[in-house]
Amino acid sequence: MTQYVVAIDQGTTSTRAIVFDHAGTIVSSGQIEHEQIFPHAGWVEHDPMEIWHNTRQVIGEALSKADITRHSVDAIGITNQRETTVVWDKNTGQPVYNAIVWQDTRTQPIVDRLAKVGGPERFKPTVGLPLATYFAGTKIVWILENVDGAREKADAGDLLFGTTDSWVLWNLTGGVNGGVHATDVTNASRTMFMDLKTLQWDDEILKTFGVPKSMLPEIKSSSEVYGNAESSSLLREVPIAGILGDQQAATFGQAAFDPGEAKNTYGTGNFVIFNTGEEIVHSENGLLTTLGYKLGDDKPHYALEGSIAVTGSLVQWLRDNLGLIKSAPEVEELAKTVDDNGGAYFVPAFSGLFAPYWRSDARGALVGMTRFVNKGHMARAALEATAFQTREVLDAVNADSGVPLSELKVDGGMTGNDLLMQFQADVLDVPVVRPVVSETTALGAAYAAGLAVGYWSDLDELRSNWQEDSRWTPNIDPDERDRQIRNWKKAVTKTFGWVDEDVQ
Repeated sequence: MTQYVVAIDQGTTSTRAIVFDHAGTIVSSGQIEHEQIFPHAGWVEHDPMEIWHNTRQVIGEALSKADITRHSVDAIGITNQRETTVVWDKNTGQPVYNAIVWQDTRTQPIVDRLAKVGGPERFKPTVGLPLATYFAGTKIVWILENVDGAREKADAGDLLFGTTDSWVLWNLTGGVNGGVHATDVTNASRTMFMDLKTLQWDDEILKTFGVPKSMLPEIKSSSEVYGNAESSSLLREVPIAGILGDQQAATFGQAAFDPGEAKNTYGTGNFVIFNTGEEIVHSENGLLTTLGYKLGDDKPHYALEGSIAVTGSLVQWLRDNLGLIKSAPEVEELAKTVDDNGGAYFVPAFSGLFAPYWRSDARGALVGMTRFVNKGHMARAALEATAFQTREVLDAVNADSGVPLSELKVDGGMTGNDLLMQFQADVLDVPVVRPVVSETTALGAAYAAGLAVGYWSDLDELRSNWQEDSRWTPNIDPDERDRQIRNWKKAVTKTFGWVDEDVQ
């Protein structure tokens, strides 16, 4: 009987289940979008119960399309939107509040309060992260301080916290009936609570934040058996054996296992991961220090990360908020109606600016507007914003590592946009390479799970699965590249300092 691995990809806009075979090829998949909830400006939420319902449904879809049952599945891997925070009652299984999404900026006052002592890099030597609304820690604090009864329940030991990997794992392994409350090192490294050296929760930081340690999941490696799917699941008794945060999972799926290897994922946001091996490298140029992966009892691999908040979600914004396009793929055709951006630059600082600026006071701006600019120019400027932001992050990677990238491996939905990929190569002045299997996030989770149960033997076997699909090489006049980058940087400065006490 042919055996498979199933990956659950719990993302920012949808939940998917994908069945992979031994060659790392997609056999089938199921996908359902979930609601994006915006209660106020800067607030972004998801319904955790909707996510769990969708998870069960997409598993059924994927198995049905592949015409297989649980008996053909050797392991389950989980990958997830990182930092998105769920707090739930362990006795009832009900969330005490909606999931607060990684893009949410409501916790800025908590960030400012904590930064009064030691500044925004107060905890960075320990956890590798600056104080920012991005990470899970301040989101937990907000829930404890603003949801009626949450603090009392947490102090009584009745509340659990998890990023969405932990939420899915707990429910998939039984929930209130013995569900496993765990996470892996990559997700733990995005909370602001995990010591990068010990890979354990830091008691002093938890005390400073006022978060009870009893809420937190047990930290595990990225590749081991955490538990089995519970009896009512379509995958009952199948081991859940791999967890990786989505960007680390994409890096793993790209077979970027060694120091110096990197990838860029083009999704809701963009995320560059640069593998630094067993060495913890602290950035001097606005990048994050994070966990890359840890396989069982092996030593952990670390990484530098450049996080960009808004890329693919800008295309969604053009569709949903402006009605400029009816579907995301239409943005490329609209952008092709013009030869350039017409002098317009779109800086999508909807949630402030992440790497390399870390400016929470920034807000989005469309600059360089004239009567000449039309909707084609706006579409092109939106796509180019992704490439320009990536260029700035990779400049920081090059500065921190001292080893300029010779090519960039890419993955994610936006890599199907040839216009964007060519412009990305032009702006970077290095080739851009897409693999045959572009769904590397789910593939990475499948790899981690399969390694844990012996479905794949080692990393070399996974490397042999990687195949190049498309390559874009730079094709732009160097002076034109420099001019456009100069104008982009000028546009970025126009977004600074927008938020103050009475402007959100």
